Amino acid sequence: MKIKAAVFDMDGLMFDTERLAMAAWDYAGEKMGLGKAGYMVMKTLGVTAERADEIWREEFGSNVDTKAMRRYGREFTDNFYEHNKVPVKYGLYELLDWLKSAGIKTAVASSSTRRAVLRNLESAGITDKFDIIVSGEMAARSKPAPDIYLKACELLGESPKDCIALEDSRNGLWAAHNAGCRVIMVPDLWKADEETEKILWKKLGSLLEVRDFLRDNEQ
Repeated sequence: MKIKAAVFDMDGLMFDTERLAMAAWDYAGEKMGLGKAGYMVMKTLGVTAERADEIWREEFGSNVDTKAMRRYGREFTDNFYEHNKVPVKYGLYELLDWLKSAGIKTAVASSSTRRAVLRNLESAGITDKFDIIVSGEMAARSKPAPDIYLKACELLGESPKDCIALEDSRNGLWAAHNAGCRVIMVPDLWKADEETEKILWKKLGSLLEVRDFLRDNEQ
């Protein structure tokens, strides 16, 4: 098993930000008079902001002001980051350090905006741990289309078959699979369905387990 690059999703994989997003959308929904809307996180896991807006309109009607929703959501998260560091998932630092020591390239492939990606990486102090950062604006189509993973592999200069993808959401897992990457799932909020289980190379309980698995199977 020779791996040349590891491509990381961000929300729910590196950082415990999907629960933060739930709280932010609860806040935004109440501000908009829609009631708590945190449940929408489960409907929009892994998709770009543009696709998320479409899903919001499907849920709340075509006249819902998605820009206002995002403004309130940012208000909530900006306040959080003023007083807190991004919540880092167990084993992230250890995995990144091992990948570097093993000479394996690294990339982020996140549907989030570049602003959000950089804010989280900087908060965690790991911006320099990644060779490539691909954000949602850089992909023509949202996950589960393979675009964002194909872009990451292209910028890394590696074939998808030589890359592993680390994901937690259905859309992200299928995007990586559709791109031709070997897919490792580290579950967060979403539990894999039977169809998705079939495309997984491995399912592991934490990023530390990912490190141990890769290290123990290194060739």
